[in-house]
Amino acid sequence: MRFAGKTAFITGAGSGIGRATAELIAREGASRLVLLDRNADAWRELRFACPVDIFTGDVADADFWASTDLGEIDLAVINAGVAGAGLIAELHFADWRRILSVNLDGAFLSLQAALRAVREGGSIVTVASAAGLKPEPGVAAYGASKAGLIQLTKVAAKEAASRRVRVNAIAPGGVETPVWDAVPMFADRAREIGREGAFKELAAMATPLGRYATAAEIAEQVAFLLSDAAAIITGSVLVSDGGYTL
Repeated sequence: MRFAGKTAFITGAGSGIGRATAELIAREGASRLVLLDRNADAWRELRFACPVDIFTGDVADADFWASTDLGEIDLAVINAGVAGAGLIAELHFADWRRILSVNLDGAFLSLQAALRAVREGGSIVTVASAAGLKPEPGVAAYGASKAGLIQLTKVAAKEAASRRVRVNAIAPGGVETPVWDAVPMFADRAREIGREGAFKELAAMATPLGRYATAAEIAEQVAFLLSDAAAIITGSVLVSDGGYTL
């Protein structure tokens, strides 16, 4: 088992990639999970074989982090994020701040807490996005937040290397997760033809491989970066986008 005896900390663990990663790490032998999500309802159906410490809070709330003790950890996945869309000339500053607050401020605070709690030789993965690598109209706030997260990850990798702590990012393309429900274009199309049909339509337009990833597939790649199989990899960005950035 890849994570036998390890303690893992995961933000945004209530759904999507975060939840799939938590389930995978637990199956792979983790001795303890520390899970964070802002949605208290997210915990109602969670069942794990190992002990779980649950925190409900906003990753962008500095006061929350000041009063939160993670204990010692071996692994961390900085995953919490929100989506949004809008052309720069039309984007309300409040929407810009909402996205940057969670995706970059919240990632910074989460990563800071993880770096303080992680044992020597630990491993951290941040969940960025292909939107942080490839510019597209309408994703200025989201893309900027994920580009910033990629750079933050690289700086953290350099700062943590003396403790043999590895810090890497994964940059998925389209993934079938609830985050899409906040994107008006997707939500409108899903109402018309269903979520599965909307995902297939988007993937056919934007992804050379013709499909989006599942949360479970991305979780497997996160697990690889966390594991000893990636023991010499740090400061890297694993692009997992079906060819979207080509």
